Amino acid sequence: MFAEKLGKQLGHPTRSVAGWLVSKLLTVRNRALEESVVQISGIQPEDTVLELGHGPGLGLQSAAKLLTAPTGHLIGLDYSVYMHQMASELMKELVASGKVTLHHCDVAAMPLVDSTVDRVFHCNCYYFWPDLKKGATEIHRVMKPGGLMVTGMKLSSVAAFAAKRVMPGENWRPDAYMTALSDSGFTDVRMEDKQHKHITFQAIYATASK
Repeated sequence: MFAEKLGKQLGHPTRSVAGWLVSKLLTVRNRALEESVVQISGIQPEDTVLELGHGPGLGLQSAAKLLTAPTGHLIGLDYSVYMHQMASELMKELVASGKVTLHHCDVAAMPLVDSTVDRVFHCNCYYFWPDLKKGATEIHRVMKPGGLMVTGMKLSSVAAFAAKRVMPGENWRPDAYMTALSDSGFTDVRMEDKQHKHITFQAIYATASK
């Protein structure tokens, strides 16, 4: 019962004691991973960048610092109202200036125009999507030809959570997501062990072929 409740809060934090605790956990445990994934995503100053499942907004903060050109634009989305509100408060100045746009929505139904995003990144996110193929297809739709998608995770930690039934079903397995990406039109789909600063993690790369 506890594992199931924890899994629900990790995938969709709510404004509650449990949701507050999860937000603190995400802030502490995900900061270095989020910053590392941003650094390996190849973000250019003029890019349009999308973060999926942005949580409290740590990755948004890191990515925004790299978008120094006037045309650089950062988009974030999260299915949790609570996380959307937290990130909106954290990024309020950049949101007000138009540099950052945040959406409360499902990854399988993004309010974005086709072929407009250069880079997509996300961390500890895809395991909670009910349909990996729908999510991957929607990501592919919004990306420009040749755009790069990067996701990061600490696989040993994810597998440990899965063993305790915190993760729903088998979607946590990297092979499941990589298959969905390939089936949705991505090429050069691969997973690599990475080390950045003081952490070791796994990164899945995929290129949007159109």
